[in-house]
Amino acid sequence: MTSSETEFVSILGPAERADSPRISARSLPESVPVLGLSDIVIFPGAVVPLLIETGPSLKLIDDIVTGDRLFGAVLQRKPEVVEPSPTDLYQVGCVTRLAKMVKFPDGTARVLVEGLWRIRVKDYSHPAPYLRATYELLRDETEDSIELQAMLRNAHRQFEEIARMSSALSEQVKIAALNTEHPGHFADLIAANLNLTLEDRQRLLETVSVRERLSTLLPMLNREQEVLTLSSKIQNDVASSIAKTQRDFFLREQLRAIQRELGEGDAGSGEIKTLRDKVDMVAMPEEARKAALQEIERLQQMPPASPEYSIARNYLDWILGLPWEKTTEDKLDLREAERILNDQHFGLRKIKDRLLEFLAVIKRRRQIKGPILCLVGPPGVGKTSLGKSVADALGRKFARISLGGMRDEAEIRGHRRTYVGAMPGRIVQTLRRIESRNPVILLDELDKVGADFRGDPAAALLEVLDPAQNNTFTDHYLDLPFDLSRVLFIATANWLDPVHPALRDRLEVIELAGYTETEKLEIAKRYLVPRQLHEHGLTRQDLKLNDGTLRKLIREYTREAGVRQLEREIAALARKAARKIVSHNGSPVSVKADPSVLEKLLGHPPFVSETAERITEYGIATGLAWTPAGGDILFIEATRMRGRGNLTLTGSLGEVMKESAQTAVSYLRSQAKKLDLDFSDYGKSDIHIHVPAGATPKDGPSAGVAIVAALASLLSKRRVRSDTAMTGEISLRGRVLRVGGVKEKVLAAQRFGLKQVILPDANKPDWLEVPAETRSRLKVHFVRQISDVFPLALAAK
Repeated sequence: MTSSETEFVSILGPAERADSPRISARSLPESVPVLGLSDIVIFPGAVVPLLIETGPSLKLIDDIVTGDRLFGAVLQRKPEVVEPSPTDLYQVGCVTRLAKMVKFPDGTARVLVEGLWRIRVKDYSHPAPYLRATYELLRDETEDSIELQAMLRNAHRQFEEIARMSSALSEQVKIAALNTEHPGHFADLIAANLNLTLEDRQRLLETVSVRERLSTLLPMLNREQEVLTLSSKIQNDVASSIAKTQRDFFLREQLRAIQRELGEGDAGSGEIKTLRDKVDMVAMPEEARKAALQEIERLQQMPPASPEYSIARNYLDWILGLPWEKTTEDKLDLREAERILNDQHFGLRKIKDRLLEFLAVIKRRRQIKGPILCLVGPPGVGKTSLGKSVADALGRKFARISLGGMRDEAEIRGHRRTYVGAMPGRIVQTLRRIESRNPVILLDELDKVGADFRGDPAAALLEVLDPAQNNTFTDHYLDLPFDLSRVLFIATANWLDPVHPALRDRLEVIELAGYTETEKLEIAKRYLVPRQLHEHGLTRQDLKLNDGTLRKLIREYTREAGVRQLEREIAALARKAARKIVSHNGSPVSVKADPSVLEKLLGHPPFVSETAERITEYGIATGLAWTPAGGDILFIEATRMRGRGNLTLTGSLGEVMKESAQTAVSYLRSQAKKLDLDFSDYGKSDIHIHVPAGATPKDGPSAGVAIVAALASLLSKRRVRSDTAMTGEISLRGRVLRVGGVKEKVLAAQRFGLKQVILPDANKPDWLEVPAETRSRLKVHFVRQISDVFPLALAAK
């Protein structure tokens, strides 16, 4: 394999061809050694330097130096082949004469060769160590026509223009182009020096017809001319832009010097003066004022066209736009605040009392750091809307920041100014937008915050939601402390488990359980129905909904902790009423949605007001569960079959729930005689415990009582009462332990039409948190031991 030493190619002019010793076609030998070229095509008349590196190629050069110095130069099909075979070479090449050779100590040789004639290889022989081939000469097929002369002149003109614009072509090539009149020689000159691919050059070498060769070259010349023209234009534009920038800089500096001598301000002094006046007028801490003045000094030294100018200007706008000392006056009328809260939200006594206490403390002592409240409860109970009511009651501005799906720490703290397009975080942006340093900011969906390679927003919230630290909250963009202690932050979440423990420790958690049926009825009458009538353009005369209709909606068309589905059902009735009114061409018509016609309007009820399933078999018990969407009931099913004493647990159960089932089996086996349970053939039978809704993961210890009741029912052949639900953790000693979420679970029992609940004795204080209406409808049994459960849960034989 042989490569070109440089990209320089010289073409002998007519004078050189005439004066240099030439070899006639008749004196050429019948066969010549063949040298494979990896990255160059040699044309007749071209003088090319080559680098010889491989052993066979060096041997070929040594052999021809002492002889006629002739060899065939043929392009390889694959440049990476070191010792090419006949199949690796093209058929058309060039008979070439060795003009000069210089050997170097590293074993390589530099040679200068001259192309003589086009040849087509006929056959190869393989004398070691290089190829030898017989060939036939390919003479130029030319013609004396006006068309060929026109093509030659066009090629001359285009090549001269390329030579004028390109610095890569040598003066020798340019002179040769001016002095070459033969069409074939000129085509070879262009092909050898134009910026072409090896495939294009090989194709031109194989083209014997001069007319076809020029036809192929003309589009290539035109493309090269366009590329060079565009490149020259781009270079001139860049040069002129740089020259203009330098000229503007020098003129601006001269103008500033002249203005300083005259005692006048510079051209940008108007804007700088305006910024200084704003800094003097805006009330801000001394540290922020000092940073703003420093930035103005930097801005004064920059030309307005500089990219840094707009960055500094934007930073100043943020500093000057923040409400460093701007506040809104709190309403300190407790009665008015209580009225506003009661008008906008029904119930929620605990949160209302907490806010009124906060207002009372402000009235006694004006300087108080805002608490960090966190409202935790199922969807649809009014957590988000409560934030706006709090702001109205306090007379403060309100803003909501949605944290759901947030994964970038910079969303809270902002980006550093080194980044392109940097901005402050959402906290600072919100404060600037509402122009107050003591607003009510609702951090919605705190439990939906994520984390990835860009950081953990929950970690950034640790400073924001810490009353002991947030008086010096530092945004990365501002790099200045801002006092957030006057902000009343209210966070919302469906549950606290996903919240970072350190962040949870900073929150004052207020739990909002689901609404009772009476509370839902009042909410529907006071808020939902009037809102839907207004949104659908109806009046109370257009759509009449009585208490019986609303109760049926609540009982049979919804089963939720909140009221969102209830509002959707009311909206469906409003739409049907609006359609009926429009269908009567505006004539007075009233839609009276009585309970009797509700099924006709909304379809078959998806729920029934009775308990979800009447227990008619052994081994089934009703348990109570807590979910982020509120309380729910679940059924524990147990069965027995012939086997080897194995226990099978199914229903997407977590590890804790599986351990509860194993504990229940162990307890019943240990107390079998005392409880009169049949375990005589335990080793010959298997027990299978299943919790339906297998696609829903379930875990936690509170199903222990329900599991042990289902197993006791199976083994004692006594059915569990259909109207009774139970919850509680169990131990191997037979104790019933305290569980959480009692309020939500009891409300779920009422929603599903149950009459009795069994709770751990340690949960008596939680029973008092249950609304009085629910407590009056349910009979509660508190138990300390598992043995106390069976008389209450199991029916008589």
